[in-house]
Amino acid sequence: MTAKRIISLIVILISGAFLFSSNTLAALSKADKVIVIKSKRIMLLLKDGEIIKTYRIALGKNPDGRKIQAGDQKTPEGTYTITSKNKHSKYYKAINISYPNESDIQNARRLGVSPGNSIAIHGLPKELEDIDKFHRRLDWTDGCIAVTNKEIDEIWQIVPDGIPIEIKP
Repeated sequence: MTAKRIISLIVILISGAFLFSSNTLAALSKADKVIVIKSKRIMLLLKDGEIIKTYRIALGKNPDGRKIQAGDQKTPEGTYTITSKNKHSKYYKAINISYPNESDIQNARRLGVSPGNSIAIHGLPKELEDIDKFHRRLDWTDGCIAVTNKEIDEIWQIVPDGIPIEIKP
């Protein structure tokens, strides 16, 4: 094989790898649902019922059970919507969730408490950004779903506003 042919083959392989990675990212950018399974500390991004990406997560400091009221440090359970993105959050980017839903509001009203709000999928705060994936060793949020900063950058691209997020026990 000549040097010219070898170089041509290398160029074709590199081009194919680039196209594959671009196509993979394009496929990932079409997520139509998010599922969080609290007990397993995972978040799944789905497209047409198929898992396209899985993330390990950290939850609220008091993760077991449904969120009942503001300050209980529980991550909610139920069906919500991705509402908006905040790149000026106190965390490195935040993707807001429509908590509380009507059921959460009614439950809190029955108990005479505030259901709370401001639940999001977010990256790490400035003071923790150096610990990267080690943040997942503890549940540390006030009720949110935390991922690494690199992961929130990826999720930011894959998850559009308006899609459902189902948070399971």
